[in-house]
Amino acid sequence: MSTTQSERLRGLLEPLVAKTGLDLEEIKVTAAGKRRQLMVVVDADDGVELDTVAELSREISKALDETDAMGAGEYVLEVTSPGVDRPLTEPRHFRRNEGRLVKLTLRDGGELVARIVALDDEGLDLEVPGVKGRKPKPARAAFADIAKARVEIEFSRKEKNEDDDAADIAGDESTEEA
Repeated sequence: MSTTQSERLRGLLEPLVAKTGLDLEEIKVTAAGKRRQLMVVVDADDGVELDTVAELSREISKALDETDAMGAGEYVLEVTSPGVDRPLTEPRHFRRNEGRLVKLTLRDGGELVARIVALDDEGLDLEVPGVKGRKPKPARAAFADIAKARVEIEFSRKEKNEDDDAADIAGDESTEEA
């Protein structure tokens, strides 16, 4: 039974990545001049720390040196985390971006820009931002109805923090006393 290089690499690397508590998101082998480049993309729910990536890179390099998974010839190894432009394709990708604004392309051809409020096994609970001073509206998108999804970059979003919540509560209490 013949397997592709990508399948052999995934079989070799997936246990190494899992041992570090990360998820193997993508393996890509590309030509880079006379050499090849092996890009290994990893991620985790709490993000990926640089020290973890460095250690994993050493482990992957050692494993590749001990096997013929990359074949003969030189290659460059790059172990990285996904960028913000990565497509969201798995439920874990959506979970890791809860609270963020996403652009969904739906299978029926429609598009929806909304914030992920929550998710379950079936799909996403969303909040569609209000336009021209209107309040945001709730929406629901089933995973089966999503053709493509990406995080929308927000440069000026104000994060609501605990101090804001405390001020809201204090404001509510003072209003009740008056």
